[in-house]
Parts: sequence; structure tokens; C-alpha cells
Amino acid sequence: MKVIFCVDTVVLKALGGEIHIFQCNIKPMKEEESTLICLQISLHDVDRGDEIELRPGEPANDQTSQFKVAWVGALAMGMIFFCSPVVSMFTDHFGCMKTAVGGATMAFIGLLSTAFATSLSLRYFTYGILFGCGSSFAFQPSLVILGHYFRRRLGLANGVVTAGSSLFSMGLPVLLTKVVEPLGLSRTFQILSLFMLVQALLALTFRPLLPQGAPIGPPGPGGPVGSAPQPGATARGSRWSRALTQVRKAFNLKVFHIVTYRVWAFGVATAVLGYFVPYIHLMNFVKEQFKETQKEWILLVCIGASSGVGRLLFGKVGDLIPGAKKIWMQSVSFMVLGLMSMMIPQCTVFEGLIVVCVFLGLCDGCFITIMAPIAFELVGPMQASQAIGYLLGLMALPMTAGPPIAGLLRDYCGDYNMAFYLAGCPPIVGGMVLFFVPLIHRRQQRKFEGQGGGPEDPSTALHKGILFTST
Repeated sequence: MKVIFCVDTVVLKALGGEIHIFQCNIKPMKEEESTLICLQISLHDVDRGDEIELRPGEPANDQTSQFKVAWVGALAMGMIFFCSPVVSMFTDHFGCMKTAVGGATMAFIGLLSTAFATSLSLRYFTYGILFGCGSSFAFQPSLVILGHYFRRRLGLANGVVTAGSSLFSMGLPVLLTKVVEPLGLSRTFQILSLFMLVQALLALTFRPLLPQGAPIGPPGPGGPVGSAPQPGATARGSRWSRALTQVRKAFNLKVFHIVTYRVWAFGVATAVLGYFVPYIHLMNFVKEQFKETQKEWILLVCIGASSGVGRLLFGKVGDLIPGAKKIWMQSVSFMVLGLMSMMIPQCTVFEGLIVVCVFLGLCDGCFITIMAPIAFELVGPMQASQAIGYLLGLMALPMTAGPPIAGLLRDYCGDYNMAFYLAGCPPIVGGMVLFFVPLIHRRQQRKFEGQGGGPEDPSTALHKGILFTST
């Protein structure tokens, strides 16, 4: 599913009088929080044009103001990913339902309080911190809970969930442009907060099937992580050692002992350095290259529609590909996306950009849909929450740094050509790294079979501590 956000464009528009609105079409995440009888349905996608009101009389072309306002959405975007490792800990300890309900409630409070915030600095907290953290806690359990209900058709389940969210990706920003001016910014945020309240109610339908208290790590010298200590051992230990043990149990790093997960996670983190550059800077490129301001919505609709189709299509295809071989789909999607990024400066007609956007959406749908199934495949269902959380955490820094770097290149070179050319390199490199993950996974599987374990799935052998090796 869509690693939870995508920034379309940053547009400064005046809505009359001396009140200027800075519109950041920021899509922090895709939140699917409804599970009903083994079927999770996407109700709401927080793909909103977040309108941040500036101080009255502030000039619309003030670059300092643009920078300050943009950081409100950027902070929320960053918090969604930086909080992911902590969210995985809460998911393992409290379960998917409690974590999702608490996160959606926090996001509701954040949006509602943003409606009454009177200063930009206050919105850094209400929207950037509260809403960002709440969205992270509400989002990640929706990835994990599907693995409780689906195994053979997990890819299709993710595809259905994320394809539903694509409808809001296309419709909600257009709707907001129509309602913000007549209703006002405060009333708009109040309405948007109701969606998050609905998310909290729907998250109550989460019913995890896997045992919450099961061990979440491989057996070690002292038994599996999460196993009960010997009688009297806690009493003999010091308070510091007990606290350290609890922290180590909470932030379980055993998934990084799995060489296939390690290579996959760092390959994805490398790829996303340039992954979102086209989504952020494409609209500004269109304005500079074609002097076009009326047909931008066509590109956004093409990306959203093709992404939705790609999620359904590749979700089904991913279920037909056995084992870790489905990572090759993700590898190809990254490399094609990098190539499409390099093709953007070569488009001399607007129709060429439409074709590029269709491919961008398809690649996005492929990458997002099979991310959770790959995590379940590599580490098993009991460690999937930790695996997804650490992956999103690793993605936070490069994903946040990529677009600003591209912006600096644009300022230095005077156009977006070099920015798009270089932005295509990380996805291609990351895709090449991911190409070797199924090969390593197969080698580990053969090694396990050679030890007399039989043709067992590596994700099952994971819990026996067989594949926790870097050799």
C-alpha cells in the first residue's frame, strides 16, 4: 500500500482580501482502518489539500512564509514514518485494535485543535505532531491486521484496501478546493476531523487472530524473546537490568539478523530517496515547461487512477508468485519508476507526461501493494509488525530528504532537468539491490534443507532461529 503519503505539489493561492492560503496538497498516508469479517475496506484516505492559513496581510510570494508553512505538512509527514518503530512496539504489546483506535483518536484531536489554532507555531504541534503521530499509530496496524486474516491472498487483500483509498486520492483534493473558500479554513478542518473519528470507530472491528503474547523473536541462550523468566530471576536482577530487558523486548531488533530482510529494507530505503521527487515537483515542472495551469488535474487523476488499478492488478499477481520471488515485482517497479523520472525532462508534449504519469501510478501501486506481503514472507507473521515498523522508520530520512535536495538542484541549475535525472538513480539502484533478495532467500532455504529441516518455508523456520545468520 502507498507507504502512507505522497506530496503532489505546493501551490500558493490567494483567496481574496488580505487572507492568503498556502495549499500543500500533502497526502500523508493511506489509512485503511476497517476490518469486517476478514475483509478490510478502506473508508477514508487522508489525501487532503491541507490549507494552512497565514497571517493577514502576509504577501503571497514571500519565500520565507512558504518555507515556514511547508514545514507544517513536512513535519506531519516525517512523524508518520519516524514513529513507525515505536508503533510496532505498541502493536505487539497492546494489539492492532487498541493501537489503531488510540492513533485515530489522537489524529482526530490534532485535526480538530488545528481548526482552532490561531498561529502557525501552534499548528506545528496540533497538525505536525499530534496529527502526524496519530496518523502513524492509526496507519501501521491496518497493514499488520490483514496478515491475521489472509495468507494465500494477502496481496489481493492489500490491493483491495489500497485501491479503495485511491478513490479519495483523486476526489478529496478536488472537493477541498471547492469547500475551503465558502466554508473557511476552520470549518474545513472540523469536517476533516470527523473522518478520523470514523476511523477510530471502524478500528474497533479489528480482531487479531494471532496470539498477542506469543514470542516475537528466535530462541537464544536464555530462551526466546518474550518468554517468561525463571522464577526468582527478576527478583535477583537489578532494577536497571530489568528495565534494559524490557526495552530490548519492546524494541526487538532480531529482524535485522535476517539477512534477506536486512538487504530488502536497505534496498527500499535507498530507492525512496528519489521515489517521491516526481510527485512533488511535477506540477511546478509543468508550469515552467508548458506554462499550463488548467490541465494539471489530468496528471493527478492519471496517477491516482493508474495507482488504484496497479494495486488491484499487482496484488492479485503477487499472490500467484510463490515465496520471496514477488520481490522481483517490486524491484522492476522501482527501476521503471526511476526510468520514468528520467523521462520527464524529455517530454516535449503534455500527452507524453500523461503516459509517464500512468507508469508512475502503476509502479506506485505495485510497490505499495506487495510491501506488507513481502514482510510477512521474509520474517513470518509474528514479526511482521516489527519488520514493517523498522522499514518505514528507515524510509523516513531518505524520503524526507529527497524532495528538498531536488529543490536545491532546481535552484542551482535553473530548471528541473538535473533534479529529475538524478532522482531516477536511487530507485534504479534500489531496484537492483532488491533483485538479489530472492536469490539470497533461496540460498538460505537450501541451507536449512541441507541441515535436515526439510522443505520448510523460511518464514516458519524463522521462529526456530534457523535463518538468523548473516552468512
